[in-house]
Amino acid sequence: MTSEPLAPDAVSPAGIMQLGMAFWGSKTLLSAVELGVFTALATGPKTLPELQEGLGLHPRAARDFLDALVALRILDRQDGRYANTPEADRYLDRAKPSYVGGLLEMANRRLYGFWGNLTEALRTGQPQNESKDGSNPFTALYASPEQLQTFLGAMTGVSLPIAQAIAAAFPWGDVRSFVDVGCAQGGCTATIAAAHPHLSGTGFDLPAVQPVFEAYIAGRNLAGRVRFQPGNFFADPLPTADVIVMGHVLHDWDLPTKQALIGKAYAALPSGGTLLVYDAIIDDARRENAFGLLMSLNMLIETPGGFDYTGADCMGWMRAAGFSATRAQGLHGSHAMIIGTK
Repeated sequence: MTSEPLAPDAVSPAGIMQLGMAFWGSKTLLSAVELGVFTALATGPKTLPELQEGLGLHPRAARDFLDALVALRILDRQDGRYANTPEADRYLDRAKPSYVGGLLEMANRRLYGFWGNLTEALRTGQPQNESKDGSNPFTALYASPEQLQTFLGAMTGVSLPIAQAIAAAFPWGDVRSFVDVGCAQGGCTATIAAAHPHLSGTGFDLPAVQPVFEAYIAGRNLAGRVRFQPGNFFADPLPTADVIVMGHVLHDWDLPTKQALIGKAYAALPSGGTLLVYDAIIDDARRENAFGLLMSLNMLIETPGGFDYTGADCMGWMRAAGFSATRAQGLHGSHAMIIGTK
């Protein structure tokens, strides 16, 4: 007895299952970064035994792990030898200045576990990071030079492609000076300054950041044009310049603090000056930029009041602070910049 095959169902659970189990692939990538898979392959393709020995992988897991990375399109395999994809080679080799794995290292070490408490965060509105134990994660972070270096390097990794887009898209020709508020290691500051040799730049951040910033700037041969100014953007006035850049700053804070920081930027700018804000800006319809919306949930996990926002939100806050003209422009991937002119 035979039966005819079932007709395919027009509505399939495949997408639901793939999304629901997406953490499998995410953790596989994060572990690969932690183990240094991509750095090991930066010198050339390697066989399974070579990687197994070099990375210290147990034979039970090694083949499935590496082949999963192939199936996830982050590694390639030809004639039994594994190799980085072009994206992995550029962005996941620790020896390259384009390395973005610092953020993934932080995600692996901290965020992956904290996101396990998302349901609690949604019910309570409370952060789910180290602050649950009564400690301030930023206090601990800035107290340890090693952890601070890792954190600042992570910020550089995520900011570099965005900074390159800003350097290309914004009309810097008539600008003489800019300030990067919350500059971290200086990835954005250095990228803009290197692309436009007529500019003088200032990085503004907490005093503990200064040695890390200055070492990075010196490594880019920009010490003559880029300087560091220590300060606290809550307690101190912002430095004056033609353009003030705030990247990955506003989303950390609640609405009154966001508005206060925009107001401080307005006060520091000369007439005709510009505030340039960039974040993972949520689309105005709140339907398309999933990364921006998920980043806002990450702010729920990490901060007491932070959230991400739409371009229309930010332009409204700028106009309320006194900016006469505002516009939004897409950048790299999920990011956009919001520009306000005084």
